[in-house]
Amino acid sequence: MDGALRRFSQDGVSATTLASLREESGVSVGSFYHHFASKEHVFGVLYAEILAMYQEAFIARLLSHEDARGGIEAVVAFHMEWCGEHPERARLLISERPPRREEPGGADVAESRRTFFRQVADWWRPHMKAGLLQPVQSTMCYVLWLGPAQEMCRLWFAGAHQPTDEEIKSLAEAAWASLRG
Repeated sequence: MDGALRRFSQDGVSATTLASLREESGVSVGSFYHHFASKEHVFGVLYAEILAMYQEAFIARLLSHEDARGGIEAVVAFHMEWCGEHPERARLLISERPPRREEPGGADVAESRRTFFRQVADWWRPHMKAGLLQPVQSTMCYVLWLGPAQEMCRLWFAGAHQPTDEEIKSLAEAAWASLRG
């Protein structure tokens, strides 16, 4: 899986060949097919694992903040930190289409997302009822909350810009300004 992560992160899923996956991991054709049906199967399993890892850390950071502003801003900082600490994993989450429900790993991704969004909504709801956060649908919530940070990560991974602590703080403040009630 580490070899697949390197290959997919560097080359993208579509450009990664089965031969390069086997070469990177050092496994034979037989060993590969004993565990996986295709490179898409490897990607689906890997994507589901990475997404679960990110979501678990996201929820832990969010739940460590009882106040609305603290939670919103902390998650933006978390996102930037996590991407910096796990650039290959973050690159896959940012740049690759998640597996669809019928594809390998897709059912796991769908279930993980369902649980994740329920946990975020459970944190969000009391703040929304108190008038501290806007009532927003989950897609708009994501776009307003992490969209600019996500774009900063794209620039960062492309080598176009290294975000500063001040810029990350500005992204967190902008998220709060767009989501507060």
